[in-house]
Amino acid sequence: MKSRIQQLPELLARRILILDGAMGTMIQTYKLDEAAYRGERFRDFAHEVKGNNDLLVLTQPQIIREIHEQYLEAGADIIETNTFNSTSVAMADYHMEDLVYELNVEAAKLARAAADTYERKDPSRPRFVAGALGPTNRTASISPDVNDPGARNVTFDALVEAYTGAIRGLVDGGADLFLVETIFDTLNAKAALFAIDQYCAGRGLEIPIMISGTITDASGRTLSGQTPEAFWNSVRHAKPLTIGLNCALGAKLMRPYIEELSNIADTFVCAYPNAGLPNPLAPTGYDELPDDTAAYLLDFARSGFVNVVGGCCGTTPPHIRAIADIVKDVAPRQVPVIEKKMRLSGLEPLNIGDDSLFVNVGERTNVTGSRAFAKLILAGNYAEAVSVARQQVESGAQVIDVNMDEAMLDSKAAMTTFLNLIASEPDISRVPVMIDSSKWEVIEAGLKCVQGKAIVNSISMKEGVEPFKQQARLAKRYGAAVVVMAFDEQGQADTLARRIEISKKAYDILVNEVGFPAEDIIIDPNIFAIATGIEEHNRYAIDFIEATRWIRENLRYARVSGGLSNVSFSFRGNDPVREAIHTAFLYHAIRAGLTMAIVNAGQIGVYDDIPKDLLEHVEDILFDRRPDAAERMVAFAETVKGKGKAATEDLAWRAAPVRERLTHALVKGITQWIVEDTEEMRAEIEARGGRPIEVIEG
Repeated sequence: MKSRIQQLPELLARRILILDGAMGTMIQTYKLDEAAYRGERFRDFAHEVKGNNDLLVLTQPQIIREIHEQYLEAGADIIETNTFNSTSVAMADYHMEDLVYELNVEAAKLARAAADTYERKDPSRPRFVAGALGPTNRTASISPDVNDPGARNVTFDALVEAYTGAIRGLVDGGADLFLVETIFDTLNAKAALFAIDQYCAGRGLEIPIMISGTITDASGRTLSGQTPEAFWNSVRHAKPLTIGLNCALGAKLMRPYIEELSNIADTFVCAYPNAGLPNPLAPTGYDELPDDTAAYLLDFARSGFVNVVGGCCGTTPPHIRAIADIVKDVAPRQVPVIEKKMRLSGLEPLNIGDDSLFVNVGERTNVTGSRAFAKLILAGNYAEAVSVARQQVESGAQVIDVNMDEAMLDSKAAMTTFLNLIASEPDISRVPVMIDSSKWEVIEAGLKCVQGKAIVNSISMKEGVEPFKQQARLAKRYGAAVVVMAFDEQGQADTLARRIEISKKAYDILVNEVGFPAEDIIIDPNIFAIATGIEEHNRYAIDFIEATRWIRENLRYARVSGGLSNVSFSFRGNDPVREAIHTAFLYHAIRAGLTMAIVNAGQIGVYDDIPKDLLEHVEDILFDRRPDAAERMVAFAETVKGKGKAATEDLAWRAAPVRERLTHALVKGITQWIVEDTEEMRAEIEARGGRPIEVIEG
């Protein structure tokens, strides 16, 4: 027989469940003074406690129990514990950090007792207790000081510790599930999810999680800047029972964002909006009467958006009764089957599937690969270093690779500082980050700074299978994708057979033993330098390409990446040749299935533009087509050296018709004249009776 909690997904699939309403709004109706908040126990406490609603589970438990029962009587299937602020971080404002465990235990016991009472009245209708974990009053990814964008007033580790104390109390008090709610900074939520997973894994528990974000205004983003889809991509690794939104907005303004989540989430969806907008003249402090809120949520239900509905600020038992009555005969949302893709995020989502275009990973924010960037970081010139990241994104990087592995650096501190700084730059932080280091502690420091879904670069079996599995489990707990190097205890894979052997072994371990999502695995089969004069190196490029093809055909959902600049290392100092090698290599590797590569976008050209004689020599070394390919390439390279891009730009293309100019600019990535050319094209189209949209449609 299934337990009550095992029945919950079946209930959600059968009918729309009802969550309770606002606790704070109801507490206000009791008009409690300082003495009432203190009770007898805290009569002589040295600090003011009025407003600490969570304390009432100790000083006025009968009031909290009564509020729970009012919501259950109104039709709530799930009630929240009165623990929104019951973490050591939030309780520090009241100097009551030492009460955290007790607050959570007692709050859960009160809710449990109320729920059990109503369940006994009608055993066919189970009632559930959700242990509420609020956002705290600090932000891990937002600076508290506008003059110091890298500053933080709380760390990821401090949040994990704070949430763990609350989690322990909620579990011991009898909560059925967790509700991580009112998320305005996704990094805080990721700390809560990390703490839940760590705590439950250590005790062999499986406790469902509800996750609820907060869209703060009409911008359609969280306070920390994420879109709903970016937010979902950041937290979906926790495999929540529900994903949804609450607070900040009334249902009318929340509607498009709940609709978006309902379309993309492969789990149940929950919505519990405020009762409209704040209104100090209204009895509850909010605009909407019960029937108003219920009507909006009926629209959500009839539109197929939701599986759970309830209320946040300003809602009361009459609101919940009206909501429960109006949706009781409406079928719940059917959870859609969503295509498996790698779903990354910065402030915005980046979804990579089988049909996705090649992904450029910017390489210049890497102290081992860019002398200029290393010089800036070593000098402590982070402002200029941040501008390098911005240039990468402006040049088309869809992910930025950040590496601080320099002997003269405190790599952990440098990684933390840099990631905190770029988090405050929306034009940079809109893209996901690839956290790149040969040291796991540096990677982990980076993961503690990013609210989005990042990529770990990299893990491998270099130190053996067990350390590999341990790092993979941690990456999974942080919610990151991983680059897996084709590297084991015998060394780097440098033949096609070894590349295939190690890739398959690593993939099988990750998927079958660690439970790592296959779509979050990126295999790097090692790009090595070619044309080195060493015969054993002659097949490095073609073997990489063939390994890529094998991986994409045999390791379902896995992606392939590599460090592009390695392939041309023998020709450093000869930019025209390096660009031709990069361009041709990418052209063939992408056709074989290469998903992404760490590249300098400025050193990638157009395959068809490579001069035919140069292309012949390049492809000879790429495909090992003749025994003297390397010698011929070295000799030919000397004739090309110095013939880089002309110092003065050839502007002959500007004399062409506007359609040809726009085509040329798009292919070459030239934006200098894009506004005037687009306007000229629009005017030309309108003059012949066309529509402006034709400029975009071509």
